[in-house]
Amino acid sequence: MKKIIVIVVVIILVAVGFYFLTRNSSNTPANDTQTTTTGTSSQNADATQTQKNAPQTVIGTSSEGRDITAYHFGTGNTNLLFVGGIHGGYEWNTALVAYQLINYLKENPDAVPANVRVTVIPVLNPDGLNKVVGTTTGNFTKANVSTLQDTVISGRFNGNTVDLNRNFDCDWQSTGTWQNKTVSGGSAAFSELESQAIKNYVETNKPTAVVVWYSAAGGVYSSNCHNGVSAETTVITKKFADASGYPAYESFDFYTTTGDMTNWLAKGNITAISVLLTNHTDTEWTKNLAGIQALLTYYRK
Repeated sequence: MKKIIVIVVVIILVAVGFYFLTRNSSNTPANDTQTTTTGTSSQNADATQTQKNAPQTVIGTSSEGRDITAYHFGTGNTNLLFVGGIHGGYEWNTALVAYQLINYLKENPDAVPANVRVTVIPVLNPDGLNKVVGTTTGNFTKANVSTLQDTVISGRFNGNTVDLNRNFDCDWQSTGTWQNKTVSGGSAAFSELESQAIKNYVETNKPTAVVVWYSAAGGVYSSNCHNGVSAETTVITKKFADASGYPAYESFDFYTTTGDMTNWLAKGNITAISVLLTNHTDTEWTKNLAGIQALLTYYRK
C-alpha cells in the first residue's frame, strides 16, 4: 500500500512539474535576441535622434588605438566644427584652446544659437599629444609638457610617424614639407586612421563651416584647393580676424604644403579656415573666444 502511495505522489509531482514547464515555455518568445534588438520604427528613430544629440561621440581611433572624441552642443541644422590637436603634442596649445571652448560651452549653453550645432574635436592626433604631455584629455598644463625638444617635435606626428596635415586629398604626396624638413604624408591620401575618422565625420555630417587650430604664426588663413577662395570662406576669415585681432590672409604661403586638411575641405566646397596661434605655448583664449562668438553671431538666424 505504501508503495502505491509513493508511486502516486511521484506521478503527481511529475505532472505538476511538466505543467509549469510547458506553461513557461509557451510564454517565452521564440527568439529572445530578436525581441530585444528589434523595435518599432518610432523607437529606432528615437534612438537615432538620441545618438545625434549625444554630448559626445567617438568618431574613430588613432593608430595606437586611442579614441578620437567629438563633443556636441546644440541641436540646430547649421553645423559648425572646430578641430584642435592635429599636430598633437608639438602644438599642444591647439588642443587646450579647443578644450577651453568645450568648457565654455558647457558653462554657457545659451551661447549656441537655436539653429546651430557646435561640434568640437579637441585632439585629432591623440598619440602625438600623449607622447608629449602624458594624456589626451584637457587636464594638462604647460608643466606637463616634456622638456625634451626631440620628444616635443616627435609629438607632431601620429603613431606611424605621419604628419596628419600632409595626409589629406589636396595635392597629396607621400613626402611633404614642414618648414625646411621633409615629413611623411603617409602611403596614400587618408592612409591614416585619424584622417579617415575626420573624413568620415565630415562626409556624414556635412558641416557648414570648419575652424582648425594650428600654431604658430598668428593669423587667420582662408582655404582653397585650386578652386579659389569661396565667398563664404572670405567672409568668415574676416569675421574671425576682425573680432580676434589676428591678421587675415588669403592663403598660407610660408612654404609649400601638400595634403592639407583645410584645403581638402575647400576642395569639397566646405567653408574652412585655419586659425594659427601666435606661439606654441599660449591659447590666446580671449582672442579666440571673440572670433568664435563672431561666427556664432554670423550664423545665428
